[in-house]
Amino acid sequence: MASSRKSNLAESVAAHFAPLLPRHSHILVGLSGGMDSVVLLHLLHILAPRFEWRLSALHVHHGISPNADAWANFCADLCARKGIPLHIERVDIAPLRDEHGIEAAARKLRHAAFARQPCDYVALAHHADDQAETLLLQLLRGAGVKGVAAMPAVKSATPHARAILRPLLDVSRDELSEYAQQQGLRWVEDESNADDAYPRNFLRHRLLPLLEQRFPAYRDTLIRSAQHFAEAGDLLDELARQDAQDSLTDGPLDVSLLRALSHSRARNLLRYYLHMRNTPMPQAVQLDEMLHQLCDARDDAAVCVEFGGWQLRRYRDKVHVFSALAAFDRNLVLPWCGDAELPWPALERTISFRSVQGQGVSLAKLQRKAVTLRLRNGGESLRPQRNAATRSLKNLLQERHVPPWQRERLPLLYSGAELVSVIGVAIQADYQAQQGEAGLLVSFE
Repeated sequence: MASSRKSNLAESVAAHFAPLLPRHSHILVGLSGGMDSVVLLHLLHILAPRFEWRLSALHVHHGISPNADAWANFCADLCARKGIPLHIERVDIAPLRDEHGIEAAARKLRHAAFARQPCDYVALAHHADDQAETLLLQLLRGAGVKGVAAMPAVKSATPHARAILRPLLDVSRDELSEYAQQQGLRWVEDESNADDAYPRNFLRHRLLPLLEQRFPAYRDTLIRSAQHFAEAGDLLDELARQDAQDSLTDGPLDVSLLRALSHSRARNLLRYYLHMRNTPMPQAVQLDEMLHQLCDARDDAAVCVEFGGWQLRRYRDKVHVFSALAAFDRNLVLPWCGDAELPWPALERTISFRSVQGQGVSLAKLQRKAVTLRLRNGGESLRPQRNAATRSLKNLLQERHVPPWQRERLPLLYSGAELVSVIGVAIQADYQAQQGEAGLLVSFE
């Protein structure tokens, strides 16, 4: 950071971020209690009145350290003295620990906690040393261009995450320490930061001090490289959008697009498609296996690749990707008693019931007997139109192009023992509401 900016960190943050944040913006600070986040809270607390920002904080209590309660109490006391609303969220990393490791599991839970908070922006205390360390770690893990790209100072909101601010990205750890001492700030020390068993700590305490002796400007150099990688990543995304031919906005990806591309461009397009669907990013070997199965498997093959709790499938030459569905109770029967909504665990979705006129299921006919929702048992049949023949449910689902992995999980609507409707697919002709008749639209939310 230039000397003029070193002299007044608050003014530097204001110059960079005030033009980007509307007045009355609600900024949520991720507050661990460590030096970095305490400095960030202090800076934003100074600036908030000037720019009419509303400030709050979130402390995520991971329960990993024996000092976790003390850290939460420290954050509570700090925010109380400054008049800053604080929410403390306790999380359990145990279910994710084996699959992701402690650090990744804790990070995943933190970001999920941020996404649940009502705010306009989440402010995080990542700094220049974090940026350099992250680049080296990602390179050592064999990450691709996206993985080694620089963390952005401002990241826009997505359907699954709040907008992110990182006001300290061009400030070194030493500069933050100097500021904290000048301001007389207090903070907590995480004892795990001294444990060289963690890869980041090994870099921080052993490798980077040696690197600094030979390359004093290594932070700036690595950050510049990370910015180059970020630009390259943007260009690859632009190429993927061109290769997709406007097919990525909604729905599945056409396999023919992948087959028409070189291997590298097909990998890039598939990677971008998965990113747009907010999936975990598969390893390179998994991505190659996906491409192989999607493009080379027999036409009648049931393609399914599992990765990170998700599934990638091919049906009718389209790519479908979704969070893997849990096991379900095949004997499930749900009574309908006029509810507006009912959960359907087999598909992990909600069924909605809406009263209409002249559409959907005839309400009068439906309610002659007890109404239930059930799963397929085999042998069911249905006549979808008055002038059509009765069809086996197996054939009807094939004709309506219902993906195979959904067919056994679809809810069937019954009146007594009579099949009335396959939700989202067809209604028995005799139960279809006529013009002017009270009807019931049953659909998935």
